[in-house]
Amino acid sequence: MARKQAQKQLKDPTPIIVGAGITEQWYFKHLQTLRKYRVKIRPRYFGRENAFELDKRVDIILKDEGFAIVVFDADVSLRNDKERQMVERMKNKYANNKGVLFCDSLPSIEYWFLLHYKEAGRLFKTSNEVVEEIKEYNSQFDKSEKFLKNDSWVRQLCEGERLKQAIERCKQQEDKVNRGESVSYSKVYKAIELLEKNR
Repeated sequence: MARKQAQKQLKDPTPIIVGAGITEQWYFKHLQTLRKYRVKIRPRYFGRENAFELDKRVDIILKDEGFAIVVFDADVSLRNDKERQMVERMKNKYANNKGVLFCDSLPSIEYWFLLHYKEAGRLFKTSNEVVEEIKEYNSQFDKSEKFLKNDSWVRQLCEGERLKQAIERCKQQEDKVNRGESVSYSKVYKAIELLEKNR
């Protein structure tokens, strides 16, 4: 029996979230509890927001035959040419690796949150712009750890059909990006679809 369980773990490893900041960490930690997702969220896989650090964390996970879901904000790479090159190198390095799923958002993960409330088809230049729009639906929303560690904001995001609507809106935005339009986007929906399927 133990051998079968060990073999199953090797074939179907628990996804590990690799993120760039506390917003991503708390969001997925709350989802893990609220949605009963089979996923690992460890503080050591979060921290400094740069492609070099993300790449190192992904390497560690892959060496342990794990599955990495890499969640990061794309706005940093737009402002910093060196960071953009590192992100491109990282994405190319793992392009054919089935053990890595990239879930970047432009400008930030907050755009993914906004799509739970409404269609937002334009380009947002900063996460602060997005946060101001989120506050129309959740006036308390804040990027401080004090706010983020309370799960009520994630509960609100998951109410009713919001999660499903956010996924649909993300796919519409992705279609626009693929057509060459300059708009904000989020690929976090890919992680959510995977986690929903595997719970």
